[in-house]
Amino acid sequence: MDILKQERVKKTLDQFYEEYDLRSRIGSDPIEFPHQYKDPLDIEIAGIIASSLAFGNVKQFKPVIRRILDLAGGDLPGFVMEFSRSPDIGLIKGFYHRIWNYKDIAYLIYMTGHIVREYGSIGALFVSHYKEEDPDIKDCLIRFTDYLHALDTSRIYGAKTYPTGMFPSPRDRSACKRLNLYLRWMVRSGDGVDFGLWRKIPPSKLIIPLDTHIARICRNLGLARTKTPGWGMAEEITSNLRLFDPKDPVKYDFALCHMGISGECGGIDDKRCNDCSLDDVCTKGA
Repeated sequence: MDILKQERVKKTLDQFYEEYDLRSRIGSDPIEFPHQYKDPLDIEIAGIIASSLAFGNVKQFKPVIRRILDLAGGDLPGFVMEFSRSPDIGLIKGFYHRIWNYKDIAYLIYMTGHIVREYGSIGALFVSHYKEEDPDIKDCLIRFTDYLHALDTSRIYGAKTYPTGMFPSPRDRSACKRLNLYLRWMVRSGDGVDFGLWRKIPPSKLIIPLDTHIARICRNLGLARTKTPGWGMAEEITSNLRLFDPKDPVKYDFALCHMGISGECGGIDDKRCNDCSLDDVCTKGA
C-alpha cells in the first residue's frame, strides 16, 4: 500500500471506528455472554465457551452457549471444576453444534475445568506460555494449543483425543479465528467491548480474528493481498493495521466484522455502498 493510500485508509478507518456504535452491537455478538458476568473468572470461563462455539449461524450457536452456561446454575467455576473431577456426560446429551456432538461439548467443559483447577484461571495458563520477546502472539498460541492437545481426554472419549478444529494451531497455518477472538476479548480494552483482563499481554501483540467478513472487507480496503484465508492473511491484515495503530491494531475488528454480519457491507458495488462510511477507500471487490 503506498503512503498516500495508507493515509487515506487510516483516516477513514479511524473515523469509522470512532463513530461506530460499538456497544449497541454487543447483543448480536457472542461477546454478550461474558458481558453477563462481573467476576473476572466467570468472564474468562464464559468467554472461552462462547468464543469456542462462535462459528456458523448466530441463531444456531447462541442457544447452545446459553444451555451450557445455564447448567452452571450461577456458579461457573464450581460447575466446570466439578465436571473436570467427575464428568457427567449425561448432562450434555442432546447438546451439539454443527460438527461437534455432545462429547465434544463435554470436552470443552472438561478442559476448561481442568485449567481452572490446575492454574486458577485460564489467563494464568496462557500467560505462562507468553514470552515478551515474541514478536506477536503466534508462538504463544502454539505453546498454548500444544498444552491443550496433550491433555488426557480419555474420561470423555474413552481414548486420548480431542475435537478436530476446536483449538487449531498457527503451526497448521490455521487463522485460529476463535482463539484470536477470545484473546481480543481478554487482552484489549478501552471502548466498552473487550475486557482487558490479561494485562501482561500487550494488545500490540494480538492478531486479528479472521473470518469471511474480515477477509472480504480487508481485501476491499487493500489490507490483504493474500487470497487464501489462514494465518498468513491474518498476519498480513494485522501488520497493515499496525501502521494505523501500533499499540492496538485489532481495535477495528469488532466494527468491521459487524459491518459484514449486519449486512451493511454486501461485498459488491450496490446501493448500500453509497451510504457506507468506507466507500471512498473501498475497491468494492475489484
